Amino acid sequence: MAQDDPEPNPTPVNINFRKATGSKWPVVLIHGWCGDHTFMSEQFSHYAPAGHTVVTLDLRGHGKSDKPEAPYTMQVFADDIALLLADLQIRRPIIIGHGMGGIIAFEIGMRYPHLTAASVMLDSATVLPDSQTARVGELLEALRGEDYRETLREYAEDILFLEYDDPVRKDRLIDVMTATPHHVMVSCLENLQTYEPADHGRELPVPCLYLATREPCPPREMARFQAVAPHMIYGKTVGAGHFCQIEIPNQVNTMVDRFLTLALR
Repeated sequence: MAQDDPEPNPTPVNINFRKATGSKWPVVLIHGWCGDHTFMSEQFSHYAPAGHTVVTLDLRGHGKSDKPEAPYTMQVFADDIALLLADLQIRRPIIIGHGMGGIIAFEIGMRYPHLTAASVMLDSATVLPDSQTARVGELLEALRGEDYRETLREYAEDILFLEYDDPVRKDRLIDVMTATPHHVMVSCLENLQTYEPADHGRELPVPCLYLATREPCPPREMARFQAVAPHMIYGKTVGAGHFCQIEIPNQVNTMVDRFLTLALR
């Protein structure tokens, strides 16, 4: 790590990960809220056979990684990944994150600017308009109740999917999401609600790509995000809900590849 980077200091946890070794630019894949590494399987299957070193992981609290009773902040997730990459001796990877994973990718770029070559955010609510902040607050309050699994299932069905998304895949994804421990589910959302990309007081120093799906960020909020991410390229997918990286992987992967061709020249 560079001299100016913070020293990672999260509570030590065991992180479950999968790695493919190649000679091309390394790629790190980060799933979103209440997901696991399988949510990025289409990207792993795209980059590993192409000769990239690829790491995909279960964030702490998710999948087969440890799930301590502790705050689940974007900073802690970023520190976990910085430690993992140091252990694996992976330098300056391309970091691709979906949903909350994209916010973590952004946070890594801010906290460890010499660790990241480029950041990709797939439908990541990095900047929330006031209307969405209120909606997240309502969801959070409902998730604190005993019926949190049913609350999450109803939210996912209503908000995260389109009517023509694959129904079998949809059920599998929701089953994984609702299996997330209650304390992890709530703490992540609490910290997503209060996350502010401008708190670092500086600009994101690496190229980044933001891909929206059916709900593009309003112009005022996107302008606020561009103020801290001046090297950002904005795009929008066609024909998928929140889980675009699974529903339309060829479209998403092609857009990411084009961005990387430009960003890494």
